[in-house]
Amino acid sequence: MDVLLPVPISNLFTYRVPMEYNDLVGIGHRVIVQFGRSRVLTGIVARIHQTPPEVYQAKYIFDLLDDQPVMKPQQLSLFEWIAGYYMCTMGEVLNVGMPSGLKLSSESKIQLNPEFDAENNVLVFSEQEQRIIDVLARDKVITYGQAADILQIKSYLKVIKSLMAKEAILIFEEIKDKYIPKKEIYYKLCPHWLQKEFLEELMIDLEKKPGQMDVLLAYLQEVPVFKNRELNAIGIEKSKLLQKGISESSLSTLEKKRVFERFTKVISRFSLPGPDENFKLQLSESQQKARGEILTHFEEKQTVLLHGITGSGKTEIYIDLISEVLAQEGQVLYLLPEIALTTQIVARLQKAFGDRMGVYHSKYSDNERVEVWRGLMAGKFPLIVGVRSSVFLPFDNLSLIIVDEEHEFSYKQYDPAPRYHARDVAQVLAKIHSAKVLMGTATPSFESFYLAQEKKYGYVLLAERYGKATLPKTIFADLSKERKQKTIKGDISSVLTDKIDAALSKNEQVIIFQNRRGYAPYIACEECAWIPKCSNCAVSLTYHMYYNQLRCHYCGHHERLPVTCPACGSTKLSTVGFGTEKLEDDLKLLFPEARVQRMDLDTTRRKYSYQKIIKDFEQGAIDILVGTQMVSKGLDFSNVTLVGVFDIDRMLHFPDFRSFERSYQLAVQVSGRSGRSVKAGEVVIQTSNLKQPILHYIHKQDFLEYYNHEILERYKYKYPPFYRIIRITLKDRDNTTVQKAAQSLAEAIKVHFNKKLVLGPHEPIISKIRNFYLMEILVKIPRNGVDLARMKTNLMQAANAQKEEKKYKRVYVVFDVDPY
Repeated sequence: MDVLLPVPISNLFTYRVPMEYNDLVGIGHRVIVQFGRSRVLTGIVARIHQTPPEVYQAKYIFDLLDDQPVMKPQQLSLFEWIAGYYMCTMGEVLNVGMPSGLKLSSESKIQLNPEFDAENNVLVFSEQEQRIIDVLARDKVITYGQAADILQIKSYLKVIKSLMAKEAILIFEEIKDKYIPKKEIYYKLCPHWLQKEFLEELMIDLEKKPGQMDVLLAYLQEVPVFKNRELNAIGIEKSKLLQKGISESSLSTLEKKRVFERFTKVISRFSLPGPDENFKLQLSESQQKARGEILTHFEEKQTVLLHGITGSGKTEIYIDLISEVLAQEGQVLYLLPEIALTTQIVARLQKAFGDRMGVYHSKYSDNERVEVWRGLMAGKFPLIVGVRSSVFLPFDNLSLIIVDEEHEFSYKQYDPAPRYHARDVAQVLAKIHSAKVLMGTATPSFESFYLAQEKKYGYVLLAERYGKATLPKTIFADLSKERKQKTIKGDISSVLTDKIDAALSKNEQVIIFQNRRGYAPYIACEECAWIPKCSNCAVSLTYHMYYNQLRCHYCGHHERLPVTCPACGSTKLSTVGFGTEKLEDDLKLLFPEARVQRMDLDTTRRKYSYQKIIKDFEQGAIDILVGTQMVSKGLDFSNVTLVGVFDIDRMLHFPDFRSFERSYQLAVQVSGRSGRSVKAGEVVIQTSNLKQPILHYIHKQDFLEYYNHEILERYKYKYPPFYRIIRITLKDRDNTTVQKAAQSLAEAIKVHFNKKLVLGPHEPIISKIRNFYLMEILVKIPRNGVDLARMKTNLMQAANAQKEEKKYKRVYVVFDVDPY
């Protein structure tokens, strides 16, 4: 059989099946195999056949891990497509696609060689070697870490290797399943006491023992075995019994007397309450019309783009369609771009679907994700709500995929491989399952809107807000003018300050958007202009005041803020620019009575951080919410009447062909958080250049006018959606080597491509990350009329040929297809 292993190698690996597993093993099963001389890995059976490999002797699998497969054939088909399209290996896809809890952990351990005779051995052992032998004679088995602790020397591995060479010890791998089921202690009556007369005798006997009587009565109250003996098999949780105020010692005494017996149950870590019986969904006339158009398009097309303005009620349409699919016993995948969005969406969906919904994202533990994975396979969760990695889950009857906020670049994974885009993978996943895809957004991506214009996708417009809400009024604050007039306070314009003051006076809430976390982008010396740089990356360090640290947002390096300038000794170190942390501080100073909270990566690292912040904001415990892009997407707060947008100029001037598209999307999306109920909303956008054309489109929120203007530029300069882009990044610890390698590879690529469509090599904006110097090559490929697979093969062959050259052997080459 062929086994898929989580290693970055293109091939599947052939193994032999022991006779005892012949009738048990199937596609999708987990197996334990030896890989190389010493590695032990979890693999997935991808193919069963009778053809032995020609170039090596196939090894037997060690073990079969499960009674049932943990993966579906459809998943393996998807993995194969992802590996081919995104120019990576199936092993890399498996490594990302399968939760860690389904992979084995193995630990190298040391034991004495059974054939080693300590008394009659003629070999000479050093003092350190003898210490290891003595410990093993006593403890039988130790780990490498324990060996290091025993010897207290850095070179402990040399001691172990020496003992292996002298055949005194053996090394073996102890294999463990990472997934650990959650177990809870339960109690039930011993069978003898289920007889009515014996139970009555017991109660008489316990009359003089009130503590024990309390235990029995508490049990019978929850488990009335006198009405139905079969309830006893269910029992009651120990924790529930103790919550009733009974004595644990009394419970223990009754257990010793054989009145109660304890047992354990495997319980789910992931459980939601049932649906809300009072939940009712009523679509407005415009929503009903949109729903009808979606279903009409689905008769002919796989994918429909729902273009609904912010606050138009797209979620209600999703819920209606999900209900219809679940009623027909189909499965639904509801994709979200950010973990932050799941909090509100899950709360709304839970009212409709209750415990039929599973939630899948990285804030959940490995064990919780395994339970959602297995719950989906068992039919427990016909609805899955999750972020991009949810496309890898084991669906077998998928009928509908909803891609909410389809324009979001958070759907794209950058590192590690596969560098996939979940929106595009969803199209292939739907095709494999013959399912439908509904993509919703207020600001469509150019790719999706173009395909809708070309009639490849169905298109539905939802152009009015739900209920009586109206679109917010957009106001631009002229920072250049305010700086001249000296009316700006810190980084906050007087226009925004006045609007915040007015909103707070009416007990309304405010959202402030700044797409940069930390206190300040960097600090600088006022005397010599010294700026602290990361020692591993070619970037300045961001100042985080809360930790009093300078931090690199690329590699995680951090250091204390210096008291004096290391270059000239001056104490005049000042912050330059501002992030969410500084804005939070400034707002607290300007509005001391207001309750200000920040929501960014730094404040949401813990599992339930999002939920707490969003719940507090919903309940009015926060007046001003300051955040990065996670506050711009899909959140729905009825009391928010003002949104402030900072630093839009920096977004517009970012050197990327999508900078205007993304700025438009972010500005419209974040403004859409304002005025979502009967209260009118406003948006204040701060800019230093009111003449920028994009601001006109943002003010009008006229996507079609903006699209028609921008699409001409895309066509003229050969960018998506008319051309695909493959970005090739080369990495090496030596700058000269990587530059020469990039030049050599670019020349090799131009042999197979139009030279005008090969850009570079050039240094990226950040030219060094984690001590690796970077160079990039961009290859443009026409979307139509070319053999894309052949072109990718040419690129891979050119990179592999260069890898054979000794001087470039250590240069990493990374392909990123559609680097959105």
